[in-house]
Amino acid sequence: MRTRLYIAAIATATLAACATTPSDRIRDRFEAQLAGNESATAALQGWCAKQGMADPAKIVVEHMDTNGEEPADAIRQMLEVEPDEPLGYRHVRLVCGSTVMSVAHNWYVPGRLTPAMNETLETTNTPFGRAVAELGFTRQRLQSIRGPGVACPSETILTHRAVLRRKDTKPISTVIECYTPANLAD
Repeated sequence: MRTRLYIAAIATATLAACATTPSDRIRDRFEAQLAGNESATAALQGWCAKQGMADPAKIVVEHMDTNGEEPADAIRQMLEVEPDEPLGYRHVRLVCGSTVMSVAHNWYVPGRLTPAMNETLETTNTPFGRAVAELGFTRQRLQSIRGPGVACPSETILTHRAVLRRKDTKPISTVIECYTPANLAD
């Protein structure tokens, strides 16, 4: 009899560990949306549309203070640039309607973009992914953390670090993306 109770307890604990909450299922769908796109902008716009967060579902950026931020040596190494190569930096919120979907820190190499792309990045609220889309970039995910990573707000639900590369594999950007709890609203 004890053996049966022991087996039943183990089976119950195992099944409980496998159960997911509605919030877990939404988070899993959100992560799948991000993983299925090279561009976080495109992924967020698709998610915004699926979740009915805004009509029309369009992602724009709100520029945040850059505090005279200087790139660390590790950033320059990831971007494969010399110490004196100029880099651009954007600290932005990606917003759909009135919903802040993420906060991003984006270092990029202006010399690997067209003049029109650089002007767009410097003077508009166009997201990076949309501004450089014609490059046909690919995304190399470096890290994915459930919760806040370095440089993310404490309420962050998911943090991604990535490098974006042109077709010739030259890096054009490295980004830290801090996704907000608004993405899990049902």
